[in-house]
Amino acid sequence: MNYRILLLFLFYSIMASGQEWQKDYKVALEQAKNQHKPLLLVFSGSDWCAPCIKLDREIWRSENFRAYSKNNYILYKADFPRKKANRLGSELTRQNNKLAATFNSKGYFPLVVILNEKEKVLGETGYRKLSPDQYISLLNSFLK
Repeated sequence: MNYRILLLFLFYSIMASGQEWQKDYKVALEQAKNQHKPLLLVFSGSDWCAPCIKLDREIWRSENFRAYSKNNYILYKADFPRKKANRLGSELTRQNNKLAATFNSKGYFPLVVILNEKEKVLGETGYRKLSPDQYISLLNSFLK
């Protein structure tokens, strides 16, 4: 019994501490509209792109970004893994390819795009050697 309680506690702690990356772009866009928040769209090659991996490790996973994004952004990561073990489902692959055709036609990785609730591009950036707070400031500069 105590083991189950511990597992539940760990599960809820993990869920509460992290930001929520949406798994469906349509859901993310709907949330952006309903909550009147900007949508942070990240094009990433999670298993082959070194700057993408650094961006994830240094910014997206940082406590500062996680806490800030929870209240200020809707998050969606369009991932393009190459290893067979990391392949996405066909529907998710189609969705990400369509997003890339619309917002990342030059194929930059990583590419971070800030969209308003009407899908207007407010700004773009990539990996930069910045602290999480500096990166948040950069993202927020697109909102002005």
